[in-house]
Amino acid sequence: MESFMSTSLASEACASHPPHVEAGDVLSAIAAKRDGASLSAQSIECVVRGYTEGRIPDYQMAAWLMAVACRGMNDAETTALTKAYIDSGVRLEFADHRRPLIDKHSTGGVGDKTTLFVAPVVAACGVSVMKISGRGLDFAGGTVDKLESIPGLRIDLDHEQILEVLDRTRMVVVGQNTRLVPADGATYALRDVTGSVESLPLIAASVMSKKIAAGTDGAVIDVKYGSGALVGDIARAEELGRLMIRIGSAFGLPCRVVLSDMGQPLGRAVGNALEVKEALSALRGDQVPGFTELGHVLAVEMLCLAEPGLMRQAAEARVRDAVSSGRALAVFRAWVAGQGGDARVVGNPDLLPTATRVDVVPASWSGWISDVDARAVGKLALRLGAGRLRQEDRVDHAVGVVLRRRVGDEVRQGEPLAEVHWRGDADPEAVSAEATAAFTIDSRPVEPRSGVHSVL
Repeated sequence: MESFMSTSLASEACASHPPHVEAGDVLSAIAAKRDGASLSAQSIECVVRGYTEGRIPDYQMAAWLMAVACRGMNDAETTALTKAYIDSGVRLEFADHRRPLIDKHSTGGVGDKTTLFVAPVVAACGVSVMKISGRGLDFAGGTVDKLESIPGLRIDLDHEQILEVLDRTRMVVVGQNTRLVPADGATYALRDVTGSVESLPLIAASVMSKKIAAGTDGAVIDVKYGSGALVGDIARAEELGRLMIRIGSAFGLPCRVVLSDMGQPLGRAVGNALEVKEALSALRGDQVPGFTELGHVLAVEMLCLAEPGLMRQAAEARVRDAVSSGRALAVFRAWVAGQGGDARVVGNPDLLPTATRVDVVPASWSGWISDVDARAVGKLALRLGAGRLRQEDRVDHAVGVVLRRRVGDEVRQGEPLAEVHWRGDADPEAVSAEATAAFTIDSRPVEPRSGVHSVL
């Protein structure tokens, strides 16, 4: 059956209670988690349902999320939260002729535009890609915000439109809406502005609910670690990756996890339209430091997950050919048009939003770049307007930062470290100082930093 499959808005346990969620029940859940207790699946389902249906106010849900962020969740609780997110909306189903259908997700980072490269490459290799994307969280950019840089592009598609775009281009990227995991969509925005972004259970439930609701045959998840990631420590990144694999297994979704370094921004561009331009450059075959390497790794993992008998060397050859032949770029162009966007941006990226001011940030002395603080760059882009400081903020798709030097590069005094693309409504000296502070210059040569750590 080729349709949305509706799911119950409440579990049987929750349905056994009166439909109205009493304030006391929410307070009990907040207090129990605050004190380190484990919550039942029924309690989690009722809290999520109550918030989604508007009976629990933002301030109580924010308190519950903060309690979870501080105290954590065990596997059973995280699986229950994932299910509650999924059951708040509908699941997608697809006919056999559209399979294998693979999803890809990143836990978020600074300059992470891999979906814009990986999805058309994998689609050009003959494997369909279905992705539900989110908006930016804190200093980490979101795929939806980047896509909305493209004039006219629609990320809110109905069932028939999803199937049509998928049939036409073998890829579709949509945002969360009131039908697809709406509970996660609601809490996602709240987490962004309440300091509960970095919780492993909240990340895992958010990511996996979208993967499972998408109805795909498997998912490749890019878990980032380092200063520019939501998870700073590689051990915690591996813990998160293994948690998501276990959740996927509980729901019958095969997953592979790639651990990648976000110690410096991915590629050179940080900011929505700037990152779209960089992704287009990579699709044209340009080698973007750090970004191209990771993009190829993720694409290979997606192909191998879709075709279990495929040898890695053969998958790598297919990925390279999809780019060099121009097929991946052609898929991107067709996909943009299929989702209502102005496909002319593929040949003319200058049609994307452009900042009114571009300032070059020079090096204060000579040496080699030993560190580029990704979080500092992401925070600067956030303050310039590339992300949201408050839930109601509007994103400026034109602004951001472009790195002119990365770790391992040599620089001489006065040469550019970065470009700041902005509107000029802040103190120029403060902006320049903040950008300069993100770079560490050593007097001795430094080895370039590899971006991919391992595959789980």
